[in-house]
Amino acid sequence: MRVLVAEDEPGLRDVIVLGLEDAGYRVDAVARGDDAIDQLGWYEYDVAVIDWRMPGAEGIEVVRWARSHARPTALLMLTARDTVRDRVTGLDAGADDYLVKPFEFDELLARMRALQRRPRMVEGPVLRQGRLALDPARRSVTIGTREVALTPTEYLVLEVLMRRAPAVVDRGAIAEHAWADETDPIGTNAIDVQMSRLRAKLLGSDLRIVAVRGTGYRLEAT
Repeated sequence: MRVLVAEDEPGLRDVIVLGLEDAGYRVDAVARGDDAIDQLGWYEYDVAVIDWRMPGAEGIEVVRWARSHARPTALLMLTARDTVRDRVTGLDAGADDYLVKPFEFDELLARMRALQRRPRMVEGPVLRQGRLALDPARRSVTIGTREVALTPTEYLVLEVLMRRAPAVVDRGAIAEHAWADETDPIGTNAIDVQMSRLRAKLLGSDLRIVAVRGTGYRLEAT
């Protein structure tokens, strides 16, 4: 499961990230609300843990943005605000749950597990390029009416290329999105191997994966 943690207090952020990684989650972390919005725009997260007070954009703004853009991520707000009115405000904005600081880490884990068991209330939009369609909700890829069988890594590589098309995606961003440890493919030909396999599987899509020397890759129409 992939989780976004948006918390501007470094000590608490590190505790949450390390605890979630020890529990088996794949975690991205940011310290600003505007960075959280950027992450939610680029990537599909199962759960986002969002602090209310952050620089750049408050957590409530992040939640409103996610819901107005139909992001399928379950949203858990962290805050020192403990009045009923504050809780209602957060939930009405689109948060799925609300945890008041200070809290026990075991409770955070329990609430995240509960959110994962809930059916998602919104589905991410289907990404389309040429005859190619990627459905984040079903994690499926089709060319026309034909379903394309991809490995989990191939799917994640294609997802980041489609989300950023026609821009060039650098190798570091590809590694961060598609590998649990983004250092694994760096300095090896693992990314190039995945691109070669994807090229073969995208035949008939009216698209091609182009290598940009010294930078990364981009997806473009043929």
